[in-house]
Amino acid sequence: MVATAQRFLEMNPSVEVRWEKRSLQEFADYPVEKLAETFDLLVIDHPFSGYAAAHRFLLPLEEHFSNDFLAEQASESVGRSHESYYYGGHQWALAIDAATPVSCWRPDLAERYGVSIPETWEELLTLAGLGRVVMPCIPVDCLMHFFMLCASLGEDPCSQTQRLISQDVGTRAVLMLKELTSLCPPEIFGWNPISVYEVMTSRDDYVYCPFAYGYSNYARPGYARTQLQFGDLVQIGSNGPGRSTLGGTGLAVSARCTHKQAALNYVGLVTSSECQRTLYAHSGGQPAHRSAWMDDALNHHCRDFFRGTMAAVERAYMRPRYDGYISFQDKAGILLHESLRKEDDARISIDELQRLYEQRAKQS
Repeated sequence: MVATAQRFLEMNPSVEVRWEKRSLQEFADYPVEKLAETFDLLVIDHPFSGYAAAHRFLLPLEEHFSNDFLAEQASESVGRSHESYYYGGHQWALAIDAATPVSCWRPDLAERYGVSIPETWEELLTLAGLGRVVMPCIPVDCLMHFFMLCASLGEDPCSQTQRLISQDVGTRAVLMLKELTSLCPPEIFGWNPISVYEVMTSRDDYVYCPFAYGYSNYARPGYARTQLQFGDLVQIGSNGPGRSTLGGTGLAVSARCTHKQAALNYVGLVTSSECQRTLYAHSGGQPAHRSAWMDDALNHHCRDFFRGTMAAVERAYMRPRYDGYISFQDKAGILLHESLRKEDDARISIDELQRLYEQRAKQS
């Protein structure tokens, strides 16, 4: 984003875009409405769309971009990335980054230790039993893993207003997570995806991560001590490869922005096919535009990260976005995080998650 801001200034000498960073955790849970009071441009997570629709602190972008431009954004979106920012009849952001949990591994270590990269859940458990598997398991990631397993078992979470998931599917998902995490080092409960990738590239003991939000940087030469290879998820049951939980980011404009046209022009530049495929991607960004994901030069530069993981993004499950969901996500993640670390009854955990979900649904 800093690179695109520099280019925008060169193209528009009277307009400077200055970006300020926040942590990955703040991105997931810091109130976007607070940011919109101070900043003109925001990079947001799509579950905030429902809150944006209810409180109108972002510009509805369909009122400022042509139908043709938005149609191109929708048709060239990787998976449901563009759709995820549309809520309540309005487009609250445009996708600039497409991501979902995918697998990654160290090919050199697989060869050194004489192990195969797993293709099924059962093979994953076998590799984990050898002490070669790590995964991110801070609270929000625990919940994303749970959603993934439920969707992979054939039932999308939160598809009904008053029911999070059926007791049978939910219990099975928790038990599967308990078994897998019990075979991993306990440190994973303090690791987010970036922590996992840093461990995997700086140490030589862990071969494989089954699911973590993809960061193409770690597949690019020179970014870390060694490159990771990224790919699709293992087969889970009889339903084929897993369906992980859609992530990514969108670029939004604050309703308080006093330089709306300049901000909108910048959004148009960043989300254009040309910028996404070239400047944005080659400056370290992970684009949301399909043309970038299929680009030969870009894939060559990062061990086919984009082609190798696109199928996972295309079938990813999209989280709820209703006003109040973020509060549920925070509390449910903490509950699951605690449950996975203890000998709690999985059915009781599902009952507690269900109660949380009912409370949030009533308030939405």
